[in-house]
Amino acid sequence: MLRGDAGMTTAEYAVGTLAACGFAAALYKVVTSGVVSGEMQQLIERALSAEI
Repeated sequence: MLRGDAGMTTAEYAVGTLAACGFAAALYKVVTSGVVSGEMQQLIERALSAEI
């Protein structure tokens, strides 16, 4: 009797979790860098000071 692949196995969950954590760490480093942080702050300030 053959079983279908209905979901991920434990190993696939582990690899997916590690990949997600690695991506999150890289994204955190980019977002907290000086250049990106300054640009994001300027963008937020412009958005908050925009007239309706």
